[in-house]
Amino acid sequence: MTTSFATSTDGTEIAFVSAGDPTAPPVLLIHGWAQQFTCWAPILDRLSDRLHLVAMDLRGHGASEKPGDRAAYTDTTLWADDVRAVMDAAGLDRPVLVGWSYGSRVIAAYLESSGEDRVAGVALAGGILAIGEARESWMVGPASPGLDRDLYTDDVPRRLVATARFVEACTAQPLDRATYARLVGANMLCPAHVRRALFDATVDFRPVYAAFSRPGLVMHGTGDRVVSPATGEAAARLMKQGRYLPYDGVGHAPFLEDPDRFAADLAAFVTECQG
Repeated sequence: MTTSFATSTDGTEIAFVSAGDPTAPPVLLIHGWAQQFTCWAPILDRLSDRLHLVAMDLRGHGASEKPGDRAAYTDTTLWADDVRAVMDAAGLDRPVLVGWSYGSRVIAAYLESSGEDRVAGVALAGGILAIGEARESWMVGPASPGLDRDLYTDDVPRRLVATARFVEACTAQPLDRATYARLVGANMLCPAHVRRALFDATVDFRPVYAAFSRPGLVMHGTGDRVVSPATGEAAARLMKQGRYLPYDGVGHAPFLEDPDRFAADLAAFVTECQG
């Protein structure tokens, strides 16, 4: 896969990769806090033979540019502009938007700013529903990144230890060594100033998802210690056509812990949305 770039409205370069036939049903994969597109590798491997998959690096993450200005991450419209820029650059026509964790915030920003006309459906995996003062205690798991101050320090050794601890907490069962190492490395590509800014706003996405009228699928691990399973249930109830799929015994990353099931569930949902 070759990394391509789309230019957002503020000039920030947003990296993305594509896999599969461009004429196949399109899917845009949006990763979570401090990650990058590589987290979706198991899904890219399993579904590129039948879907057109595009995975983007959020601003401040991975190969995307990392502005130093706090407003580059707290301005909700910029997240929407990033998604729209990638959709345009990749030629995505009515994709299903898939968001992991913080990716739910990015999808909500797009829907609030651009509406749902260009979207076939939304799938959330361990998605959040609010940040800042809008986030309620029942939404937060004991391993939420907001509870570990060392994840935001400029002290690199301390931040690395905290990052390794956070990645470990993202799954109910240990990942293989190579995958675990890749995730920690990807996390460390997100600088401390970006990590701090990502939660430095108060935004409630619940009204956006309540207004969403297209199909919605929420896949959430019952063993998620980062975002409470109750958050996933609430997200599915909010959406007019929302459906909740619990992944028993799985943590915060169902596409890594049970990739075969996740790929099958997502493919079926995409078919439903396109139909």
